[in-house]
Amino acid sequence: MGSNNTSKDLLSISPITNKKYKIPKKIDDKENIDKFLSKNKNKKIVVVQGLGYVGSVMALVCANAIDSEYAVLGIDLPNENSFWKTQSLNDGEFPLRAEDPKVEQFYRNALHKGNFYATCDDYVYSLADIVIVDIGLDVQIKKTINNDILEYDVSLSNFKNAIKSIAKKCKEDLLVLVETTVPPGTTEKIVKRIIKSGLKKRGLSDDSFKLGHSSERVMPGENYIDSIQNFYRVYSGIDKKSADATASFLKTIISTENYPLTQLSSTNATEISKVLENSYRAVNIAFIEEWSRFAEESGVNLFEIIDAIKLRPTHSNMMFPGIGVGGYCLTKDPLLANWSLKEHFESSKNLDFSERSVFINNLMPKSAFNFLVSKYRTDVANKNVLLLGISYRGDVSDTRSSPVNLFYDECVQIGCKIYVHDPYVNFWEEKQLQIHGHLGEVLTQDFDVVVISAGHSKFRSRKFIDNLILARPKLIYDSIGLLTEQDIKRLQKCSKVCVIGRGDI
Repeated sequence: MGSNNTSKDLLSISPITNKKYKIPKKIDDKENIDKFLSKNKNKKIVVVQGLGYVGSVMALVCANAIDSEYAVLGIDLPNENSFWKTQSLNDGEFPLRAEDPKVEQFYRNALHKGNFYATCDDYVYSLADIVIVDIGLDVQIKKTINNDILEYDVSLSNFKNAIKSIAKKCKEDLLVLVETTVPPGTTEKIVKRIIKSGLKKRGLSDDSFKLGHSSERVMPGENYIDSIQNFYRVYSGIDKKSADATASFLKTIISTENYPLTQLSSTNATEISKVLENSYRAVNIAFIEEWSRFAEESGVNLFEIIDAIKLRPTHSNMMFPGIGVGGYCLTKDPLLANWSLKEHFESSKNLDFSERSVFINNLMPKSAFNFLVSKYRTDVANKNVLLLGISYRGDVSDTRSSPVNLFYDECVQIGCKIYVHDPYVNFWEEKQLQIHGHLGEVLTQDFDVVVISAGHSKFRSRKFIDNLILARPKLIYDSIGLLTEQDIKRLQKCSKVCVIGRGDI
């Protein structure tokens, strides 16, 4: 996130508006940045590094801070995947679709105040009082061995380059706040060393900066803004002054009177807290996966069983059956922990339970597909299949690691003709596929199978059920347990219905 040059002219295309932006060979936005800052004099400058699902909304929360006035600069890379985001933000088009009306409200308010600007010019790091690191950190799963052991790699090269871009230009006394979910040990062993080295090379004091860690709490959907502004946070710093500075900043953007901050003893501790909570959830999902198969084989309704169990407070967070795990956290965080145990802490021990949960969850879409095959009256191969929803959870446009990816592949493998509709997605980036438009028009076609594959609220409406009844597909497959008992009874009058985790239908 620091290169000012691109090797050739390229286009970056917005998947929301399809608008094309030409990426210049040289990024020089200094004049516009200085003009922006001249209108925001005497304000602390916050730079948000990374304008994806976390950073773009975090930038809005900072621009609409509760207890301060900031000049907020968002920065992302000048490449095909990211350049359109900065241009779109400055053109008045927020780069993500969300059910939460506060996102658009906060965005419009920031534009009205004129205290938010997006760029690809790393000049902004030289101006920052606070840099918030909100970039992605991926795990590459290479293969499975004996259908059990995962072989994977955590590459920190892009993350390190992003931190180096800060260290090359930052001021001595800035606060760097790492929000990216990282392998435990990363803030202390990598970020701290890079910042210190960068300052020292420029002849600056390498002990004046402040470095804190507080993992992002962003949950796309109807509570997008509140998941940042009105939710609990843990935080830490590499030393007392860093921890104090981190707390002081967070108190200006989070409603800490209602959601008090929790300080942990070290950045290792706060890093572990994030991957532990996500590992716990991943294991919970993996546990229910095998019980879904049990319910289907034994002819019972696992949903009613779990509803009954959840009345007991100690079991209230038990998960329900579904098509699979998606998104950017649960699919990788247990592996970050296991990787860091070996690489950062040089341990011979292994987080076997957490690691295996990822493997089990990765196979959930295949299990969901096999259940479909078992329920279709004849061979499902070469049939017309409609997938309703490709995002990893309801009412968001986020398709990263969506379980529908693998489900789609399984259908394609047996020759199915696939149609896709999602009210939040125009273009499916992972499949390079244009999404079919209005649902009513899509359902006028003749489908053998309609799969409810994402929990969008629009798929819970009476109008949606009416459209399905009119479409009369041979099989309606609810892969996430969205349909009510009344919905199922109505649909069964015209189509065969099956629901994952239910052997009673």
